[in-house]
Amino acid sequence: MLDRKYKFSWDLLGNIDLGRPNLGPTTRIEVYRLMQGTFRDVLEQRFGTEATDEIFYESGKMAGQCFYQNVLGDISNYEQLIKALQEALLTMGIGVLRVEESDVEKGSFVFTISEDLDCSGLPELDYEICTYDEGFIAGLLECFTGKGFDVKEIDCWCTGDRTCRFEANISN
Repeated sequence: MLDRKYKFSWDLLGNIDLGRPNLGPTTRIEVYRLMQGTFRDVLEQRFGTEATDEIFYESGKMAGQCFYQNVLGDISNYEQLIKALQEALLTMGIGVLRVEESDVEKGSFVFTISEDLDCSGLPELDYEICTYDEGFIAGLLECFTGKGFDVKEIDCWCTGDRTCRFEANISN
């Protein structure tokens, strides 16, 4: 077992009121993108694109699970989940969630997130970049259903679309 110095827990978000009495809980989007972009660049240089994408997906998945447990709480049905998630993402300035397709019984969904943190407003790059978001959605759905999910971004601001679109399906 690895001895871990930086094991994540929700407590590590800290007491924002105490720590930032003047600046509060918000910052500019450029700061988030600067951190994410430089992490991605350094990881890709060291480990390659595929491993970096796996790390971002797994990190997003962990974040989605923690977000579900600590922000959304006890949710009993799908409609309640979507409503609470839309409200939380909007209130926290993460993005605007819409449901395009959903088949709860089959565990198959298509979601869009516009004005998202990761890519809205970036130049076209000819490839999707919201790997972290894929994991985030997978983590949320896993916590809600108790089943694993595969999530893939199929449209992205960076591929010329003006919203990010994700397909989510129960893992086989």
